[in-house]
Amino acid sequence: MKISPVERSIINIGILEEDPLRQVGLQSILDEVPDFHLVPMSLSEIATFPHVQIALLGNRSQKFAQTMTTLKIVLPALRVIVLGNGMDDGEIIEALDRGAKGYVNEAAPTSELVRAIKTVQGGSVWVPRRLMSMFIERSCDLPRGGFQPKTSTITAREKQVLRMLVEGRSNKEIGGPLGIEERTVKAHVSKLMRKVGVTNRIALSIHAVNHALVSAH
Repeated sequence: MKISPVERSIINIGILEEDPLRQVGLQSILDEVPDFHLVPMSLSEIATFPHVQIALLGNRSQKFAQTMTTLKIVLPALRVIVLGNGMDDGEIIEALDRGAKGYVNEAAPTSELVRAIKTVQGGSVWVPRRLMSMFIERSCDLPRGGFQPKTSTITAREKQVLRMLVEGRSNKEIGGPLGIEERTVKAHVSKLMRKVGVTNRIALSIHAVNHALVSAH
């Protein structure tokens, strides 16, 4: 089965859930959302669904880490939201480091899951607010509270790079549209991290979203 291109307002959502009851449950609650198109799938089928934009991935699988790696390789533009059960803060951060763009506790209300999907589709990151603050502080070499550079200190080119970084693009995917080399993108990212005071790309993305350094699309 393949998905045909659909209207831009529709969000194609792949459900990667090994538990058939969880899969049916997710379909039943999300099918009610008008602009959601749900697609149950397995990891082996993911490459045949190039139009899927969001993947809901349960963390119960013993191959969770391997699945995250495979998704990043097969569909690098895919935005993954982890549906967690018993994940602590460290495990959530590890999922973000592996490429996830969001985390929602599987016991959360449907309204939160819907907001998470729309937020991630809009180019932002969705994690518990307490974790976002903690992650930024832990990734910061500055005093507690962090540092928020004035908008004027970030150049127009850096804003372009930062916006695409927040969207989850690689250096190659950023450099292509901007007409610059990967090493130049890397230099811009490094400079942005120094300005913001963080030590990795994930922290930079979360900080940018949390402090509205770029506008999400």
